[in-house]
This record gives sequence, C-alpha cells and structure tokens, in this order.
Amino acid sequence: MSRKGTLSKTREDIKVEKEREEKGAPLGRGMEIRRRFTTPGKDPLDQVKYVKRSSVINNPDGSVVFKMDDVEVPESWSQLATDILVSKYFRKMGVPNTGHETSARQVVFRIANTIRTAGEVLGGYFASQEDADAFEAELSYLLINQYAAFNSPVWFNCGLYHQYGIKGSGGNYYWDPKTDQILETEDSYSHPQSSACFIQSVEDDLMSIFTLAKNEAKLFKFGSGTGTNFSKLRGKQEKLSGGGTSSGLMSFLEVLDKGAGATKSGGITRRAAKMVCLDIDHPEIVDFINWKVKEEQKVAALIAAGYSADLNGEAYKTVSGQNSNNSVRIPDEFMYAYLNDKEWHTRFRIGGEICETFRARDLMRQIAHATWVCADPGVQFDTTINKWHTCKASGRINASNPCSEFMFIDDSSCNLASINLMKLYNPDTGIFDIETFKHIIRIFILAQEILVDFSSYPTEAIARNSHNFRPLGLGYTNMGALLMVCGLPYDSDEGRAFAAAITAIMTSTAYEVSSEIASKKGAFQEYPKNMQSMLEVIKMHRDAAYEIDEKKCPAYLIREARLAWDRAFAAGAKHGYRNAQVTVLAPTGTIGLLMDCDTTGIEPDYSLVKFKKLAGGGYFKIVNESIPTALRRLGYSETEIDDIVRYIRGSSSLKGAPFINEVSLKGKGFTDEEIERVEKALGSVFDISYAFTHHVIGTELFERLGIPPEKYTKEDFNLLSTLGFSDKEIEEANIYIAGKMTIEGAPHLKEEHLSIFDCANRCGKYGKRYLSPMAHIKMLAAVQKFISGAISKTINLPRDITEEEIEQLYVEAWRAGLKAVAFYRDGSKHAQPLNAVADQKKKLDSLPRQSVSIADPAQTAETSVLKRRRLPKKRRGFTIEARVGTQKIYLRTGEYDDGTLGEIFIDIAKEGATLRSLMNCFAIAVSLGLQYGVPLEEYVKMFTFTRFEPSGPVDHPNIKMATSIVDFIFRLLGMEYLGITEFAQVKPSEGELAINNIAPKDEGSGAKEKEAAEIEIKIPIQSAKTKNVKTTVPSQDRSDEDSDGDSIIIAKRASSYVQPDGNLGVETALGGVVVKIPKSQASPQVGAASNSKYLKMIGGDAPLCSHCGNITIRNGNCYKCLNCGTSMGCS
Repeated sequence: MSRKGTLSKTREDIKVEKEREEKGAPLGRGMEIRRRFTTPGKDPLDQVKYVKRSSVINNPDGSVVFKMDDVEVPESWSQLATDILVSKYFRKMGVPNTGHETSARQVVFRIANTIRTAGEVLGGYFASQEDADAFEAELSYLLINQYAAFNSPVWFNCGLYHQYGIKGSGGNYYWDPKTDQILETEDSYSHPQSSACFIQSVEDDLMSIFTLAKNEAKLFKFGSGTGTNFSKLRGKQEKLSGGGTSSGLMSFLEVLDKGAGATKSGGITRRAAKMVCLDIDHPEIVDFINWKVKEEQKVAALIAAGYSADLNGEAYKTVSGQNSNNSVRIPDEFMYAYLNDKEWHTRFRIGGEICETFRARDLMRQIAHATWVCADPGVQFDTTINKWHTCKASGRINASNPCSEFMFIDDSSCNLASINLMKLYNPDTGIFDIETFKHIIRIFILAQEILVDFSSYPTEAIARNSHNFRPLGLGYTNMGALLMVCGLPYDSDEGRAFAAAITAIMTSTAYEVSSEIASKKGAFQEYPKNMQSMLEVIKMHRDAAYEIDEKKCPAYLIREARLAWDRAFAAGAKHGYRNAQVTVLAPTGTIGLLMDCDTTGIEPDYSLVKFKKLAGGGYFKIVNESIPTALRRLGYSETEIDDIVRYIRGSSSLKGAPFINEVSLKGKGFTDEEIERVEKALGSVFDISYAFTHHVIGTELFERLGIPPEKYTKEDFNLLSTLGFSDKEIEEANIYIAGKMTIEGAPHLKEEHLSIFDCANRCGKYGKRYLSPMAHIKMLAAVQKFISGAISKTINLPRDITEEEIEQLYVEAWRAGLKAVAFYRDGSKHAQPLNAVADQKKKLDSLPRQSVSIADPAQTAETSVLKRRRLPKKRRGFTIEARVGTQKIYLRTGEYDDGTLGEIFIDIAKEGATLRSLMNCFAIAVSLGLQYGVPLEEYVKMFTFTRFEPSGPVDHPNIKMATSIVDFIFRLLGMEYLGITEFAQVKPSEGELAINNIAPKDEGSGAKEKEAAEIEIKIPIQSAKTKNVKTTVPSQDRSDEDSDGDSIIIAKRASSYVQPDGNLGVETALGGVVVKIPKSQASPQVGAASNSKYLKMIGGDAPLCSHCGNITIRNGNCYKCLNCGTSMGCS
C-alpha cells in the first residue's frame, strides 16, 4: 500500500511554513515526545499481524445493508470492530487506485500522519523531527491496538484531503495562522470538521433562528451534534416590536425539530443529534416541560389508529419533538424554593417583569411526570455548572451538547477522544498502569490540541471561540469492566473511590500537559482575563482529590491523584493553560465498540452474556471476559471458575442434556446430519428453540413430519413444543445448554461477591439483581468533581417507579453535585411491542385450564366432540353505549358466576337490517367461541386494529379512537376483562374494570375447572405414522392469512388443556405428533435472531437501529447498535 499521494507536497509546505515568523509563534522549543511502545526506524503499523476479512452488515431479515470483501484489519480485532471501521469510517469514494479505503492501517495512517503534519505546519508542537516521528508512531500504535480512539468526525474527515486530495464543497470557517483571521474554507477537507460537540447561540430574531437551522444542518452533515439554549426567545405571551404578538418559542422549536428530522438519515450514517435547553424562568417553561408528553399522547392515538409504533415509523415521524434531547436549566434558587415550598416566577424576556407565578414544587412535579411519561426533559443544574466554569469572565455557560458532556460558553466546540481503561489493567498483579495511562493522555491531549487550529467550524463565531478558548474533551471508556475485574462492586464506596482516583489522574495529567504546551505555544488567548477563575477551579479539583477516602482506594492511586493535581496547579500558575477545558465523559457508543470494550464510558455492564459477531457471519455467545478475570482476582480456582461460567453460559451442546439430546432427537426422526447442524448452532443462541428452525436444520425434517412451509415459517413456531417436549422439559434442557445467563445461584460463588457482578439490567430471565438508580447517581457524583465538563449518562429506571420517586431522584442528583442528569423509565415510550406482548401474556396466566378430547385419527374423517360451558340462566354483565365516528352502538356482555366473559350482544342504532343482522351473527359466533373455550385474548388479538368504516373518534371515557366498530368492541373487552390498557388512550382508574370482579382461581381446583369446562368442539384429524410425543401448541398462532391456522392434529388419542401461559397443551397416549403450527421463531441468521431477541429482553423498548434495523441498547443518553455500531442520538 502506497503512503505517498500528497505527502511530498505537504513536506515542502512544512519547510516554507517553518521559515515564516507568524503570530502565535512558539515560545519554547516544542514538545519532547518519549517513546513507550515504539522503536525508532520501525513503523508500528508494520508490527501488527493483519488478516483479510469480509465485512457484512445484515438486517434482521438477513438482507444485506452493507458488504465489503478483502479488508485488512489486525487479527486481534473482533468482527464487530471490523464492521464498524469498514462500514462507518472507511472512505468509500475518491481514494486513489482503489476508489475506497481497504485497510485499517490505511485509515490509521491517514489520521496519525495528517495530525503530525498539521502540528509541524502550525509550528511549536515538536522539539525536533525525531519528536514528530515519535508522536506519529506512538499515536499510530495506540489507535491500531485499540488503546484509545478519537470521536467519529476525526475518523470520518481527517486526512481525506491531505492523503487522497479529496476536497468537497467548503463553506466552513477556520483560523488562518498567516493573518490571524477567521477565513472561510474553499473545500470541506483541507481543514476538516473534527469536533463532535457544538454549542450554538440564538438571538430573539427571526433571521437568527433560521441561521441556526442552517448551521445545525451543516453540523449534522459531518456527523456532529449541537445544543442551544433558547431562553432568549420571547414567549407567546409577549409583544413584538411591531405591535403584534410573538408566535412563541414552541412554534420555532417545532420548525427546528423538523429540520433535524429531515437530516437524521442524511450525510454520514448517524441520526442528527441535538440538545434543546430552556431556563426554568422562561414564560413558556410549562409548555416546554410538557411538550413531549402531549406528543406522546398523539403518538398513542396514531398507534391506536393502526400506525406503526416503531420509533422510526409513521406515528413518531408525524409528531414533533422527537429529534432532540430536552433539558430544563435549574439554578440553586429554584431548588431552595422547591425545598421550602416557595413560589417561582417566570419572567418576560423583554424587561424581566413577572409573567406567571407557580409553586416550585408544582413545576418540579411536572418535570417528574414528564420524565415518567416520556423520559424528557432532563435537568441541568445551572448554578453547579457555572460554579465549575473556568472562564467566568468570558461569559456564562448556558447549554450543552446533545448528550450533556460538553458544557461551555455559547458558540463553542469540542473534539473528543476516549481511552480504553482495560488496556491498562494487569490481571496478574491487579495493578492499574498509571505511567502508561499518563503517556496516552499526553499523546492524545497533544493530538487534540493540534486539531483545534487544523480544523474548521460551521460558523465564524465558533471558529473564533475554538481558537481563543481551545476546549478539549478527553475521556475514558470501559470503567464498568475495570471495576469488575478489580473485584469492586459498581455500587460500593471502594468502587466509587477507585473510579474517582482514575478520573482525577486523567484530568490533572491532561491539565499538566496543557500547561506544558502553553509553555511552548502560549496559554489560550482568553486565559489572562480568566486566570483567577481558572486557577480557582483547578484548586477545587485539587481539594477534591484530597477528599477521596484513603481507606477505600489503593494507596498508589490516591498518591498519584493528589500529586498530579499539585503538579497541574503549579504548572498552570507558572505557564497558564493552553486549553480552557480538557476532559468530559462521553457515551463512547461507536468508538467503544471499535475498541472492543465490554462497557462504554462510565456505564456499568448491561449484561453478563454477550454475543460476539463471527468473521464468517452469525454470532457466538460469550460470557463477559471480565467475569473469569474477576473470579481469579477473588481467589476462585480454575475448576470453580469453569463451573460458574458454564452455569452462566451453558454447555452449548446437546451432549448430556436432559430430555433434549442426540438420543431423544433421533427418536423424533432427526438424522445425524440434522443433529450436527443443531449442535453447531447452539453456541450462538440464548434460547435453544432458535437452533431448531428450518434455517438451521433445513426443510427436509419438516417435510418428513408433514409440516407445511406456511406453518414452520411463522414467527412463533416452536418445533420442540410441536415434537411433544413439555415446557418443563424444554426449560431444563435450555438451562443446561444455554445457561442461566446470570451469575445469581451459580455454584461456588460466595454471597458477598454477588454485588461485583451487578449490571444495569437484570441478567437473563432468571436474574433478579440490578443496580439501583441511586447507585448511578453516587458514581456520577464521585467522578464529576474531577471532570472539566460533565458526564453523559441516562439513568435507567424500573417500569413501576413512581413520579414521586423520580422527583426525589432529581433532588438527590442536585444535592450530590451533578451538573446534569437524565432518567429513562422502562416502557415510557409507546414504541414497546415486546413489552406489550409480554405484559399481555402475563395477564393470561389466570386463564383456566380447559379439557379437550381428541379422537382417534386412524379413521381420517373421524372427529372429536368437545363440550360447551353454558352460562347460568341469570347472569351479570354490563351495557355500554358509545359512538364510533358517526355511528352509535350498544354493547352488552354476559358473565359466568366467576366474572369471566361468556357472551356479547351488539346492537347498531338506525342501520339497515343487513348490517344489524351481520353484527348479531358475529356476536353469536364470538359468544359460542367463548363458551367453547376460545380465549378472549385470541379475539382481542384478532380483531383490534380491524379497519373499515365507520371509524374515527369514540365518545368513550377511555377509548378515544377506533379504526372500526369491531376494533372498538375488542379494545373495550380486552380492557375490561383482560386488563389490557395499552389499547386505551386514557388509562382507566383502579377498580373500575370488570376484571376486578373476576373471582381468583383456587390452585387446587384444577379438576373442578376441568369438569366444568367440558367442550363440544369438533377438530379435524389427519393420520400419520409418527412416534409417541407430548407437545405444547401455542395459541397465539393467528395470522392475516390464516385466522384459525387450519391446524392439523395428528394423533391416535390425545387430551388437551389451556395452560397458565395461554398455550394449548396437548398430551398423546399413542403414537402421533400433535401440532397446531404457530409462527416461526427463526430468522435467516440464527445468531442474529437470538441476539436481537436477547437485546429486546434486556433493552425493553429500545428502538431499531436506523442503519441496519437490529435492536439497539441504551448507551448514556442515546442508543448503540451491537450489530453495526451505529450510535443514535449521540454526538
């Protein structure tokens, strides 16, 4: 691979530049760069062992989103890291000879060499040519070996012009060292956009608002995010200078939101990321707080009308406010008013007079309610933020970037980078390598500092402030994994002290390096007038280092943390600082995966079991690598560790498994080849059912069993149940093969060690433990005092948390000294198909078991008789009068003595005989079905969202919209008799539903219910030569094409019953397979399907990836995709 191109011209430019005496000329000789990883004369990129791989990103259905063959990557990189680099960061056009980048070393060289060259051109950064060589070599080594990584815009843009001659359109602004002026760029990449984080201002002026819209689009185009405080804009209560009334803040926020929405799929493959901040004294603060609450209500109505509930679907696309994170800026004065139950005034923007008066607690409760409903807005604590502001004389901090980690003056920017902490841990000694940590900090702070004047910015004001203040955002990732391998619980004083010391060392060393650069290049331009406030903030950091509990933290970390801050303060007092800020803690979603990190940013692990993407396609299930390391650190033997890991992960093999093994499968008709296919697939699934699909086994087995394709390709088809294995047998086999996926209950594990392995979510379906919200707040509080900026983190809350508890968490976050906090309650978005289904299945647990007799199929035409459960002569029920669209209807119900539904009557007012008769017949058919044992749940699933006229608004207290009369009826019945309130736009009050009158079932009354529920349904029978089986057939098998499934029952003699989980259980006495074919649970790629389902289980209502369509997981304030690495909503 050639590394020439434009490099020779660049070298000539360097010589010319060095001959010039320019403003900002170096004060000293430049930085001396010590080598720690590399050797002079040896290219570190040539010392890595590379392999050729293919990179393929698939949709969940197996279709290809992206593919590139024969890419060169380090052998040590995972397939996911490979896919991220290739699909996201490889330049796809304009590369000489090949047209696109083909190698990881090519990308790393593009970045490292370009930054080194820029440092030489700008002058004063390197003491000698040898130091420049050392800098490039060390930076290259760190990047290619996953020690650290820059933010995405550097990977996207840096070096495209300098290495390949790619130009682009231009229109940004940069600082010109020749003239000391801010100039407009002629192209996009000679001065690339390298910063991920921007804060922009807006004035109370129409042109300023739409200029902001243009500038936001420029940022989104190059993969960056932006935030703005809109508190200067007049509220709708205020007058315009021309005498009219302002259209108000919210109308303009909706316009800007639509602009971001239109950009989120354009440019680089990441959605637009933006933050909207508003001071709590703004006249429209109440509307702002409740903005997304009202939009979610609209979403609910649209979903009820049949639109897609997906976050990328029509329902969410139609409403406003979905393309930004919102934050309310709260000063201490408001918090004191809240604590003392005082009044709070909103004030006009012009003149400052009182607009409205509220109780402070009322406003805080509205914030808590909005958080509970839709996770927005978050809160930024304005007084705390500005207390730690290094440049108070240059203006206050009003806003943040989209994920709240970068907080600085208006019209500023920050380029980010993160260090992989796990690369610095020695598992043999248990020691964290401080010296290497400091070396990496030195290399990256220098690289980021060079990028400041090398880069361009979307506006002249941002370019000027970036040059004058030079804020940087170095951070780290993998802290959660580091704590685990050290044997420290995330929620412990020891864990918090350890994290605080690491963070203190990082920021103090970064400031020390910044001061060293200042001794060579001069302090940042605005430093003189901010010297006092900056040194005061540095002293606050230093004082905090001396407050870390010595008894809770290793002595070597405490010692270095304190000494480093002493050095940083002394150096700054002498030379000043080159950078106004140096550190933040970003989400590191994509770059964390690029570095193969187990955890991102400061986050704990989200699960103990993960799916590793394989080079040849598919996934392999692995236990978090931190677990064996942690167990060794805790003193467990290798045998004990193997037992614990096996408990979590399972055997991944049929050998020795109970019930479902090679012998039993052969007895069911499997061939050796089919068993081998299953065996190979077991390592990639979290549930063994995914290894028993036609995608894995092939279609021959299904053909031999007489199962047609339209049955086994359905989503919920389960072959194991079809073959006669009971739920209990499947469960026991699943535990043995796929593992418990939690460490709780593992053999040998001591009770006192459980907390070390606590994760952000419950682990697997058997896990009970997870980190409490306060555990996250305490960790944030421990490290915030050692960060220049802030921390991107959203704290996940359980679904059943109350609004009052959320309100208290906000108060505790303020008391703990956090700069910002955001909460996300599980299920607070309407885009939650999995949760809704899971909840409805739980509501079926109380349904009675009903006996069904199935006749001998030896005579093909023979049928079995099931008995009807008749209603009592005198029965209760209710009558509902409602209007759907313009049509009035009456619905009457009849109930059994236990309160369950047994019949319905439907009457249509003022309609012809045909429609009324059809509805009467429909009601009779439904009633007979209920009396013959068809679960009401099946009718609700079948007929909700049925669409025909009349439709539209409904004058019912809970159901406000219906797509037809039938849709309304079954929304109502589902709500009243099953407690399914997801279909109701207005949730009913406790105690008012008919389900509350249903008598609880006596667990010992199975025989009585069985007798009382004898049924007289005739079931079609078909003969076949098969073996004795016992099967469970899911009842949720409806599809648009086959409402009853036309299920084929193949058996000699059988009995069936409705199980507590709502499935139809069938037991056969003699040979035959009893099947009622549900949808297939398979996906074209077994690993991908298993991974997706697993992520749904732990991710709750996380959205689908906007790039590849797979399930994402929450990461800080945004989401990340473990399939392709896309970050959604992050900067």
